[in-house]
Amino acid sequence: MSENINYAKGFRPKTWAKLFPFLKAYAGRLIFIMVLMSLTAIIDVIIPRFQSYAVDHFIVPGTLEGIKPFAIAYICAILFSSVCTILFSRQSMVVEMGLGRDMRRACFVHLQELSLTYFNQTAVGYILARVMSDTNRIAGLIAWSLEDIFWSLAYVTAAFVSMFSVNARLALIILAVVPPIAIVTGFFQGKILAANRHIRSVNSKMTGAYNEGITGAKTSKTLVIEDRISDEFSEITDELYRANYCSAKLNAVFIPIITFFSSTAVAFVLMQGGYMVMDQVIEFGTLSMFVSYALNILEPIRTTARVFSECISAQVNIERVSALLEHPCLIQDTPEVIEKYGDTFNPKRENWEPIKGHIEFKDVTFKYPDGDEYILEHFNLDIPAGTNVAIVGETGAGKSTLVNLACRFFEPTSGSILIDGVDYRQRSQLWLHSSLGYVLQSPQLFSGTVAENIRYSKPDATDEEVRAAAKMVSADVVAEKLEKGYDTDVGEGGDRLSTGEKQLISFARAILADPPIFVLDEATSSIDTETELLIQNAIQHILKGRTSFMIAHRLSTVRHADIILVVEDGRIIERGSHSELLELNGKYAELYKAMEIREKHQKMGGIALE
Repeated sequence: MSENINYAKGFRPKTWAKLFPFLKAYAGRLIFIMVLMSLTAIIDVIIPRFQSYAVDHFIVPGTLEGIKPFAIAYICAILFSSVCTILFSRQSMVVEMGLGRDMRRACFVHLQELSLTYFNQTAVGYILARVMSDTNRIAGLIAWSLEDIFWSLAYVTAAFVSMFSVNARLALIILAVVPPIAIVTGFFQGKILAANRHIRSVNSKMTGAYNEGITGAKTSKTLVIEDRISDEFSEITDELYRANYCSAKLNAVFIPIITFFSSTAVAFVLMQGGYMVMDQVIEFGTLSMFVSYALNILEPIRTTARVFSECISAQVNIERVSALLEHPCLIQDTPEVIEKYGDTFNPKRENWEPIKGHIEFKDVTFKYPDGDEYILEHFNLDIPAGTNVAIVGETGAGKSTLVNLACRFFEPTSGSILIDGVDYRQRSQLWLHSSLGYVLQSPQLFSGTVAENIRYSKPDATDEEVRAAAKMVSADVVAEKLEKGYDTDVGEGGDRLSTGEKQLISFARAILADPPIFVLDEATSSIDTETELLIQNAIQHILKGRTSFMIAHRLSTVRHADIILVVEDGRIIERGSHSELLELNGKYAELYKAMEIREKHQKMGGIALE
């Protein structure tokens, strides 16, 4: 999925306004943080005054008279500043963790509501980056960086108030260097920000290259392309070197320039202040205080420029998260349906009618939301409850379209689909989806035990029910081979099991829910022959009395289907039973004959090997 985001835009208040719904819950804490930062800034401004007092009353006179109350006051000021800093840190951590949590929750909930189209068009890495990295950066910026700006502004304001109240001439000398420092800092921060963006971009490319180089090591060696991959990686590392060099060069120029302006301010203060001390216009303590202000005034200016640049950069993160949260749900229940049946997270199951499984396509016309051509036009199909429908065709022919429509993963562009005589848009999505048993071509297991994975479809199932479902599809054979049986951890994504073993467990999971509608999406295409035989034997028993859809490219699995639909270029070109389609001598017959020839050659090859 491509991003239409302009990284070169300046500060945009409208973008930040999108965070207000999340910030409402933390408004009190944020105000408290700002108060604490203001108090801390005031203490930081008062510290040079303590220094001035100490010089004039203890160092110059060479006496310690009155040192105790001074020390107590100074320690109290430091302790007060420390307490404010501790409280600020605690509150900021709460805001960062809570705001990040709230945004991630909102993103995840919205993802559950999005239609299948979004996931078909959007890479998993893109979604993970929005939910994890972008939300973390936004939360960190709100909790820490924006408070830094508030401290900087408060410090600069209080410092100049303090300086002008003591001596306007010296204050004006320091004030004179602020504009050039601000201009130079803003200019270089923009350049450094652009360089750092480039570094992050190239670094991501290098991480991807590392990943491909490691995970594809076997392929690289078999294709003998190590030299080409090495050259490509060298180009990326060279680009990263140039990007880092550019950033380092900018910093190498920026820091001395800022130091020059700061040192110039100190020099002028010392020169002018020295004359004023000699003329007894001011005391040594006052000069010392102004030197401290001249040195310290640099940091808040740099902080403000840095944070402002970070804010401009973070607008991209806000736009990414907002784009996810604002992505429209193409399939939504009406308010009337939600009122009666509930939604995905608050279902009203007591109002759900039982599903028998009679499915009817009535004058259905359909095209994908991102497509221009109609896949179905004025299509009609009546599937009585308990009918086994097989959908066959070559790879990429569009076999999944009908199933996606029947399952309401997509909705008709026009026409209607009836479930037990009622348009399924008059019922909730969860009502239908809870009655589906769906077995995918690539089985998906979750981290946990075998029993836990089977129990996902029916959380309150007993151990006996789990074992019965597993036995029905021969998944008990898988469990018995494992060291802890049903209590064996399957690993992340089930990586401790073979594809066939994972498929059997996913079959058991589907059958445990006892769904009235079953979907097998090329469920036997990626498993070995032995496991396929186990599943085929189970299928006859599983699908008996249920409305079912079988998407298959192995025609041996669909011979006994009640209705076979042949799909080509996204359109149904033939329909009928196995015998009827063979008599028709069309596309199905062609595919079936090709399969017989292929199987015959495979058998002959096996005999030759023996």
